[in-house]
Formats: sequence, structure tokens, C-alpha cells
Amino acid sequence: MSIYIYMLKRWNILLLIITAVLLYSCSGTKYLKEGQVLYTGAEVKVNPDSARKVPGEKSIKSTLEEQTRPLPNKSLLGMRYKLFFYNLAGEPKKQKGFKYWMRNKLGEPPVLMSDVRLQTNINVLQSYLLGKGYLQAQVSADTVIKGKTGKVIYTAITKDRYTLNKIQFPQEPTALDNLIRRTSNESLLKSGEYYDIDIFTAERERIDSELKERGYFFFNPDYILLQVDSTIGNNQADVYVKVKDLTPIEALKPYRINDINIYPNYNLRRDSAIKHTAPIVYKDFNIYDLQNTYKPQLFERLVFFKKDEPYNRSNHSLSLNRLVNIGTFRFVKAEFKPIDTLESDLLDANFILTPQKKRSLSFQVLGTSKSNNFVGSELKVSATNRNLFRGAEQFNGSLSGGFETQVSGANLNSYSLSADASLIFPRTVAPIRLKNLGNSVPKTRISLGGQFLSRALYYSLISGKAELGYNWKGSEYIEHNLNPLSATYVRTLNTTDSFNVLLERVPSLKANFENQFIFSSSYNFVYSDYFKENKRNHIYFLGSFETAGNLVNAFLKKRNENGQKTLFNTAVNQFIRIEADFRDFYKLTKNSILAGRANIGYGIPYGNSNVLPYIRQFFAGGSNDIRAFRARALGPGTYHYPDSSRYFADQGGDIKMMLNAELRTKLFSIIHGAVFIDAGNVWTAKTDSSRMGSKFKLANALSEFAVGGGVGLRVDATIFVVRFDLAMPLRKPWLPKSERWVLDKIRFGDPAWRKENLILNIGIGYPF
Repeated sequence: MSIYIYMLKRWNILLLIITAVLLYSCSGTKYLKEGQVLYTGAEVKVNPDSARKVPGEKSIKSTLEEQTRPLPNKSLLGMRYKLFFYNLAGEPKKQKGFKYWMRNKLGEPPVLMSDVRLQTNINVLQSYLLGKGYLQAQVSADTVIKGKTGKVIYTAITKDRYTLNKIQFPQEPTALDNLIRRTSNESLLKSGEYYDIDIFTAERERIDSELKERGYFFFNPDYILLQVDSTIGNNQADVYVKVKDLTPIEALKPYRINDINIYPNYNLRRDSAIKHTAPIVYKDFNIYDLQNTYKPQLFERLVFFKKDEPYNRSNHSLSLNRLVNIGTFRFVKAEFKPIDTLESDLLDANFILTPQKKRSLSFQVLGTSKSNNFVGSELKVSATNRNLFRGAEQFNGSLSGGFETQVSGANLNSYSLSADASLIFPRTVAPIRLKNLGNSVPKTRISLGGQFLSRALYYSLISGKAELGYNWKGSEYIEHNLNPLSATYVRTLNTTDSFNVLLERVPSLKANFENQFIFSSSYNFVYSDYFKENKRNHIYFLGSFETAGNLVNAFLKKRNENGQKTLFNTAVNQFIRIEADFRDFYKLTKNSILAGRANIGYGIPYGNSNVLPYIRQFFAGGSNDIRAFRARALGPGTYHYPDSSRYFADQGGDIKMMLNAELRTKLFSIIHGAVFIDAGNVWTAKTDSSRMGSKFKLANALSEFAVGGGVGLRVDATIFVVRFDLAMPLRKPWLPKSERWVLDKIRFGDPAWRKENLILNIGIGYPF
């Protein structure tokens, strides 16, 4: 331990020296011309001479500072790294080449005090305070220059914040004013609340939305006037809500739907020809479909308007969203045109739809990266039909062949040939009704697939799967996936002699490679608010439940020599499997996120099965898991397969617990960095005599956690992410209890230690 402390001190001294050098080199002031002063940012002081604190003062200061312009040069840990690259590149002689790229892409020019427009910033800050109810606020500014750097200090004297007193809605007896007055109970303007211009804007939008739901198609928020009287005293203001006198006449009346015209094969070249043809009349719809491409019933599920009903925005949005989400049309537009008379209150609803190409054939060459550290390539031919039965049913078929090799692990090669087909109906094909979010399209999926897999040096197998599933949205943030019928067949074609020896040494693996059926039902629940706006903290939750074999085994009588019930001389698996995956993404700054994950899984074989089938087991280790340990080589429990770099290291379990934490930050351009720590393990539910220490015991679970940490570099181009994570173990659960933490054994200078402990994970996308 003393050696470790000594080395740590040396590293700290070296780190301080490097930091000092970088701070000096990145300051950028030595490259400034005579008279130039580097701008280092703005500081806002709120009521500095008053002992009375303003509620939310910290947030106000932060917001005001963010609104000042220009922004200072970007920095990381106090180092102006972009300015450093700008100065390092110098003046390139040509507008191309490495120096030009470094100066203009990695770097940025110095932001100078002369770039600051004080009065403009004062006006912006004062306007913000006025909008937040500080109607007597005053802002002043002062510059502070030290040597070649300077900043601006803005002082805001807010005085008292105004509150709302009386809110009066329109008093005129017109239908429009009566309707606005009847919605006053839902008003966002509340007596006693603070004056806030953002709430005023939201209130105008609320009134407009209410009117749109009641047929006022041509109304908009600009026609609402909010008059404020702040002279009543006591730092209060009265608000008078009214409709502007110059509001156009068409905005003052509600409209009803007249004709509903649908053009499902629209294009600009045939515009007039299409519109002058005779439509197919189906219920309230006029469908202009000369080729009879779509069944009329399709549009009954997609368009929510009915003839002679009042226009409302909800049906407008629902119709557009469903037409877009069905995946058949590449262009969707809704037009609402009034009948051309002043007295009329009727609108024609025209839905103009341009379909995607019905059939397509694609050829792809893919690069693959999986969580078990397999990388490789795949050739794939896919065929798609987007309107198979004239009801927007989508058929997808594909043939693929691939080759994979495992990096950062054993020298394993894998070859595969796959065929898949799926048919997706844009509706629920079932005797039950699923409660679906109105603007999304529920889907029924029937899929069929098969694969041949050859894992060199070990085995080859074939598998087939058929499944019936349903997908629907319970709300904006909740998605459901129900697969009531799923059948999987796995048959091992051959195994090598060396692999057979391994199976004899680890009998629990042997059952994984016996021929087997899996007849199961499963349900997945997904909650995600990642796309929720104006939210600093986002969460994601996936819960899954699967049960297999119960119904089929109830009817089987024939048994094999192991006492298992069989179908076509093949055992039918029986198990329950539950998994929960919780993720949290907390935005620390504009470019930094603290991401965390907790993953728990539990599977129990029973009845006709002694172990979970291989494809349903839990594994630990790999690029999307506990990254400091090789793929699938960790556990179960305190068990450690000897020299797993040379042998088949897949060590599955019935129970899994995993925790991950990762600090992600943008470095520059599309380059992002990360620091992470992972912990967890897998265990067996029952005693496995060939893998001692593998059984799960709640009291010992935390003490049997593996822990690893590391750093990552990511190329995040939005449409794809390439990830490089370098990790090392910090805790090894198979060691004796007092020796499991291995911090004191870190030897970066030892090649043997590096080979055994440093794991480079290469992945596509983020680990979670």
C-alpha cells in the first residue's frame, strides 16, 4: 500500500505540472495585439447593496448571464482549448489543409472586450426583468480589466416584483366573448401569482387552442389582447382580456366540415386531372383514387373528421399524425378551404397524400458491433411492399449472410446465414381492443425467421422463430409490446471434440446445446420522456415479463430419458423470466450529461427445465455491460473459468444485477468524452456443482459485485455514434474476500498487467 501511495503522489505532482502548463498555454493572451483585451465573460449582481434576497436569485443571475452577448471563448476546466488550437494553427497560407482545418474547425478566434455592446446587453437584461414582473427594474454595467483580460459586471436593481390582482375576461354578449369567458376557470392567469410575460403568452395560446376545438379555424393568438394596469398600487396589476377590435370577420365565427376529399395518389403533374375525376364515395369521404390503390375502409381509421361536424384542432392533429405514422405516405398535407361566400360557415377538408414507392429492393453492406464484443460485416438483401393487401400492410423480407470475429477476447469466428419475413398490419387484428394513444397507429406484427450459425472451433446450429405481436402507445411516453404467441426451435447440428470436452467439464453448459423448443408469451412496457422539452432530467424504463412452456406441457405425455416432456423427441422449455432496466439522464450543463443505469433480471427454470435456455440467460461483461471484463466471461457469482481468454467463456446465469454511471461531455465538434464506472454480476438460481460459488444469495450479492471503470472517446455525428471505451477492473469477485479490490495492483507500466486488465471496447451507439 505504501508503494501505491508513493506512486499516487508522483502522479498528482505530474498532473499539477501538466495542468499549469496547459493553463498557461491555453490562456491565449500572449497572441493578442497591442491594445486588445480578451473578454472572459459576464457577471451579474442582483441587488448587491440590499440585505433582502430575491426569490430564485441564483436562477435569475444564471439566466441573465446566459443572455449577455458575446459569449466568451469556450473552456474546459478553465482552459480555453478552442482558442489554444486557433493560436497553435497560426495564419494558414491556404484555405485548406490541416492548419486551416485546425484553426477554423477545432479553434475559434479570441473574443475581445471591444466586441461587447454594453447598452444592447443592458436593454436585453432590463427587458427580461420587466417581463418577469420587475416593472421598476434598473440595470447598469461596469467593465473590469486586469492586464490583458477583462469582464463586464452588470448590476440589476430589481425592486419589488409585481403580482396579479384582478383578471377580467370579455364582458360583451357575443358568442365568441361568451365562449372565452366560460373557459376562465382554466386560465393560467391567477390572482396573487407573479406577473410573467411567458404566462401571458401561454394564456393567449390556451384561449386560441380552446377556440380551435370549437370550430374557430381562422382565429389565432395575436387576436387576443391582454391589457395591464399597473397603476393600482401595492405592486399589483389588473389584467383585462379582450378580443382585438380589428380582428378579421372570418376569425369571429366557428366553421363546420363540408366535403372531406382524399387524394391518396397525388402529384403536382396530375393535379388538375386528379381533382376533376369522379371520386369513390365511402360514407363521408370522397376518395380520388383512380387506380383503386387503397381500400376505402383504410381512411376511416386514419381521418377523424365527419361531415357537418364542427372543425376542431384535435381531429386535425390526430388525422395528420396517423397518416404520417402509418409509414405508407411520404408527403401528407391537410387543406381547409371555406366555401366562397361571406355568409357561409363551411370548410372543405382536403387531404393531399403522396405515397411512397410501393415496392423496393435494397442491398446493404453493414458493419456490426455487438455487446459481446463481436465485430464484423454482413451482406443483406431486403425487399419491402408497403401496401400488400391495399390496406397499408407492410411486408418486409430479407436474406443476409455475415462474418464476425471477437475482439478483446478469445479468438472466435462466427459465420451466419439468416432469412426473415414480417407482415405488419396498421391496426389491431385481435378479438380484444387495446387502448391506444389516438395520434399513433397500433400495429399487429406476424414474423417468421430462421438462422444457420457456425461458431468455428465449437459448434454449428440452426434456429427458427415464429411470432405474433402487438405494439401500441398507451400515452405520449408509454409504449406496450405484447407477444402472446412465440415459438422458437433450436437444433445443434454438430459440436467439435474440443467443445465436447468443455461440455463434460462444465455440465451446466451441456443443456444449453441440446435441441429444444420454446413456446412463450411475453410483454414489454416502455416509459421514456427523453423527448420531453424543457426538462433537465430524463428517464427511461423498460420492464419485461416472459413465461414459457406452461400450456404446451399441459398436453404433452411423452418423456425422454431425463424425464422431460417432449414434442417430436425434443424437450419443451418451461421458465419465467423478468427484467427491469431503469436509466436516468441528468443534464449538468449544456454539453455535459450524467447518465446512470440500473438493470435487474431474474429467470427461474422449473417443471420441464433445469436451466434457462441459452438464448434467455443473463450474461455479464462486454461493451454495453460491465466494460472492464471480457464479453460474457464474468461470473456467475464468485466462479471464474480458468484462462477464459483461451476457452469458450460464455458464462450465463439466471439472475443479474448491474449498475452503470457515466459522465458524458462534448469536447469539440463531434468529439465527445466520457468517464464511467460499472458494477454487477450474474448468478445461478440453483446450485451448480460444476461452477462452485455461482448460486445467488441475497446476503452475499453486494460482496460479489465486480467493479470496473475507465474513460471513453466517442465520435457523435448524430446519425451514428462510434465509441471507444478503455476500461480496467477495480474489483474482481472471484478473488478471496479480502483481496477483491485490486486498486493497489494497478501497474500501467507492466505489459503483462496491461494485456490482462486493459479492455478496449469498440461499439456502435452509446452503451445505454
